[in-house]
Amino acid sequence: MELFAVRNPGPMTTVQDLGRFAFLDRGVPLSGALDPFACRVANLLAGNPEEAAVLEITVMGPTLEVLAAADIALTGAEMGMTINQAPVRGWRTVRVNRGDIIRIPRAALGCRAYLAVTGGIDVPLMMGSRSTFVRAKIGGVQGRGLIKGDTLHRGKGDLLDRPRELPDDWIPQYGREITLRAVAGPQDDSFREGIGSFFGGPYEVTRQADRMGCRLRGAAVHRDAGSPESIVTEPTMPGNIQIPADGQPIILLVEQTSGGYAKIATVITADLPNVAQAMPGNTIRFEQATLEDAHRLYRKQQQQLQRIRVFTYP
Repeated sequence: MELFAVRNPGPMTTVQDLGRFAFLDRGVPLSGALDPFACRVANLLAGNPEEAAVLEITVMGPTLEVLAAADIALTGAEMGMTINQAPVRGWRTVRVNRGDIIRIPRAALGCRAYLAVTGGIDVPLMMGSRSTFVRAKIGGVQGRGLIKGDTLHRGKGDLLDRPRELPDDWIPQYGREITLRAVAGPQDDSFREGIGSFFGGPYEVTRQADRMGCRLRGAAVHRDAGSPESIVTEPTMPGNIQIPADGQPIILLVEQTSGGYAKIATVITADLPNVAQAMPGNTIRFEQATLEDAHRLYRKQQQQLQRIRVFTYP
């Protein structure tokens, strides 16, 4: 079913779901939503399975003309969505009808928002996922971000019998100063002298930040004398923090599969949404965590998701 006509795409609006997980051994990265928590909640609010495809909106959103009735929910960054010029709050559902105009302007706090719609965004499955991997031109809408003139379709799904709205105290708060908890390693033994300053920070998010990684700027992290500048290329995972030759950390994200720089630490899974919401110019500080901390905080995040599942169950 035709859903939206794209009048203005925004600088980088792509179709994403929770990613493709079975092809890393063939050099195909995970892709998927950079903020999976916000993505899951958007779908739960819209009455969809959590893995349904959504629009991931970066920094500034699109203008969409509605072609058929649907329930929509916008989560993630505060972007000030309007429908027919009337403001609409995020983290809740709203019914849109044929002829309505949705505008999603520039983010005030956070960096990425997620727009879920009844039935999910319907694009062909590619390797088990609808996610867009722009560098390889696969998934999503012809493997690219949206452009003016695109028509988006939605999958099968019923309209809600009542609107849903997340309680205010369940909504994540995004700030310009971000603390990321990270577990040292796997190559932290190359940075025994520099790891203290790394965990002290601060670092500024640079404009070299995309779905592949987030480059930071701050005091250089120096390797110990005798440590090699690079390692044998090995698989990477989202949250790995590489230290290249210039000593400026890079947080790897969902469109990277391998790397040859030593990794001083790894951001815990529960904090990866905060990386997704970091804007250029924001400040990041790293706080050292243990593996036990990472497991505890992951369980806490999953418990919160379960509360939201129960809350949104029809």
